[in-house]
Amino acid sequence: MKLKDKVAIVTGGAQGIGYSISKILAAEGAHLVLCDVVEELLKNKTEELANQFKVQALGIKVDVTKSLDCEEMVAKTLDKFQRIDILVNNAGITKDNLVIRMSEIEWDAVLAVNLKGAFNCIKAAARPMMKQRSGRIINICSIVGLMGNAGQANYSASKGGLIAMTKSCAREFASRNVLVNAVAPGFIKTRMTEVLSEEQKQKLSSLIPLTRLGEPEDVAKSVLFLASEDSSYITGQVISVNGGMYM
Repeated sequence: MKLKDKVAIVTGGAQGIGYSISKILAAEGAHLVLCDVVEELLKNKTEELANQFKVQALGIKVDVTKSLDCEEMVAKTLDKFQRIDILVNNAGITKDNLVIRMSEIEWDAVLAVNLKGAFNCIKAAARPMMKQRSGRIINICSIVGLMGNAGQANYSASKGGLIAMTKSCAREFASRNVLVNAVAPGFIKTRMTEVLSEEQKQKLSSLIPLTRLGEPEDVAKSVLFLASEDSSYITGQVISVNGGMYM
């Protein structure tokens, strides 16, 4: 097992890509701290993973836009496990609109969760990681943070900012052996893509050299690589998981 007895925090970890990430980390032996805003789902998924993979799992309701919530998340993790080895900043939202129609509320909400939320979690988790002189921070970004996308100026800005923050944190934490990297998924089969019509999915697939949408597991496998010792000489990098849509 690549992560036996490591302790991993996954924000937005009870659903979608976050749940696939939580599952693969648990399958490789990591004890989990699942964080989400949907309390009932969080409870069910935490119990499910603990029973399936025989690891310890802690579910915590966290609003990543609130620094106090993130500090309490880290405190509860340390209280139970005495260490933090992996932080996956996966929590994110979309509120799509054209710039000329986008409200300030739509802009602020997306930046608050996707960018400020990751900052809050990194700030809270970095100190114990640096103290133990080891750690992995993995930020889930997006293809649109690299290439942009019409109707997603707020989302693109948040993910582009997260990529830049990844590189800055990598430089700040490297001397303490805390590695900071990002994964930038392309179009992945999730609830957000399930609402598309078959015609829209086919059109989208035609823009991807591998001619298909990605699976959540494709993203999770990249996170596992960055969380493990296989990536011990990699920091400040962005792994694109997009089927070749953006190179």
